[in-house]
Amino acid sequence: QVELVESGGGLVQAGGSLRLSCVASGRTFSSSAMGWLRQAPGKEREFVAAIVPESGSIHYADSVKGRFTISRDNAKNTVYLQMNSLKPEDTAVYYCVADAISGSVYGPYDFWGQGTQVTVSS
Repeated sequence: QVELVESGGGLVQAGGSLRLSCVASGRTFSSSAMGWLRQAPGKEREFVAAIVPESGSIHYADSVKGRFTISRDNAKNTVYLQMNSLKPEDTAVYYCVADAISGSVYGPYDFWGQGTQVTVSS
C-alpha cells in the first residue's frame, strides 16, 4: 500500500520559516514527479511546487518563488519544502503529492498525503 506522510507543519509568525517533509512508502518514486499543493479555507486547491527527476526541473507557483525551496532525497524516498519569509496568505493545509497522472507537474496526481496544517500569524 502506497502512503505519503507529511510532517513539519505548525504555527509560525509572519517572516518565519518552516520545513515540511514527506516520506513515501510502499513504492519508490525516484522516477516520478513529486510536489506540494495547498488549500486554504474557502479557496480552491493550488499548486505550490514540484520536482521532476527525469529532467531535473523544478517548478514553483509565482506566489512562492524566491521564498520556498523544494528538494528530494531519493535514497530516503522523501521530498521537502523549505518555506522562508512566510506570509499570512501562506496559511493552508499542505499536501504532498506524487506521480503526475497526465505528466503535468500542475496535476492531477495519483498519490496524496493526508495534509499538514501551516498557519502563519500576522
